[in-house]
Amino acid sequence: MIIVFTGNGKGKTTAALGQAVRALGRGKRVLMIQWIKGPWKSGEEFADITTKAGETTRGEFRLIKKGLGFVGILGDTLPREKHAEAARTALKFFTDELESGKWDLIVLDEINVAMSLRLLKVADVLRAIKKVPLEKLVVLTGRGAPASIIKAADLATEMRELKHPFTKGKLAKMAIEF
Repeated sequence: MIIVFTGNGKGKTTAALGQAVRALGRGKRVLMIQWIKGPWKSGEEFADITTKAGETTRGEFRLIKKGLGFVGILGDTLPREKHAEAARTALKFFTDELESGKWDLIVLDEINVAMSLRLLKVADVLRAIKKVPLEKLVVLTGRGAPASIIKAADLATEMRELKHPFTKGKLAKMAIEF
């Protein structure tokens, strides 16, 4: 199953983490690969997630950051090609991990942003997600999911911002936005 969480509202990564916790509760193995998010530390990096389902089953959660940080904003000084190279490396890592069969759920966090910034070719991502076996789950997050990715998905949800403190000049809050 392919799931897409996109839109300009908050909650895409949070929804993916909710999916991950639900899978962990069922003893599943979950891998989260992050694009874009680089040196900034978000709460999920510090989480020690060990979930039991009954007495004998235990899920596994692993988070791997492959992004080099925000692209072209907030003081980014890296050449664009470095970001593109990191994005391609992350996609290759995903395909390798998918082929390993080790993971029940793989979250591709902010991959939609990597595509909208043209760090990745949409065709390459489509080719990769078409290889997902029926019994596996893959979640793609980030603003700007291409129409072809949404079409390829089994489930797609758009988060729409109705109100956010940032519009009133408030900074991001720890444990909410990061």
